[in-house]
Amino acid sequence: MDDSKARRSVLYVPAGNARAVAKARTLAADVVILDLEDAVAPADKVAARIAAVAAIGSGGWEACEVLVRVNGVGTPWSDEDFLAARAAGAAGIVVPKIDSLADVADAVRRAAGLPVWAMIETPRGVFAADLIAAVPGVTALIAGTNDLQVALRLPAGAGRIGLQYSLGRIVLAARAGGIAAFDGVFNTVADAAGFAAEAEQGRSLGFDGKTLIHPGQIEACNRAFSPTPETLADARALIAAFEAAGQGVTTYQGRMIEALHVAAARRVLATAAG
Repeated sequence: MDDSKARRSVLYVPAGNARAVAKARTLAADVVILDLEDAVAPADKVAARIAAVAAIGSGGWEACEVLVRVNGVGTPWSDEDFLAARAAGAAGIVVPKIDSLADVADAVRRAAGLPVWAMIETPRGVFAADLIAAVPGVTALIAGTNDLQVALRLPAGAGRIGLQYSLGRIVLAARAGGIAAFDGVFNTVADAAGFAAEAEQGRSLGFDGKTLIHPGQIEACNRAFSPTPETLADARALIAAFEAAGQGVTTYQGRMIEALHVAAARRVLATAAG
């Protein structure tokens, strides 16, 4: 997996839905996750697994990365899901409900070299997020906000105020571990303004991108997690000012800047280039 590539939009696609999978090849999502878990009924799990392998093997994914979300460890389908994702040549494996160091170590072992994206969906997972993010082989954390809302007993319609601590812990753990962090899904497909606001909030919290449940959310997501032309111009000007000063600390547009600000500006430019 190319860690320099921008991953802003991460779209879940039911692996057993042939039309949705075919359409996903034409979309502007940075990452597609072929879902074998929540989007698939128990009676359809085996068929969806076969379909995911065929979809990856048939190609046409040059514009994005394709991962597989397996069923959780301990479910009747988990072992075969891991084997299938590995055999298909998926770019990585998304593992739900990672609660502990033991859980993630088992997932990494089963992945056998494929990158693991660990879903943090429970209070235990939130408290263990720093340990999970530090395990070699784990390359991203995903906030499982739907499950977290239920586990935390947050009232419907309360917004995300009750999730702020959990979201912050996930981002902190990812940054400490040097890996990516992705915000959870927005469930109301028809509420474009609400999605845009939540994506902007996720960016403000420090997430690299956001998981999606509908193609109509891709454009707004990519926009929210991409630097604006003004931001890019500011980053270039800041770097130029620092280099022209020829010293460890200088000022730029009335504020003090030093090497850490230059590093942040370079990250902005690298994100746009990716």
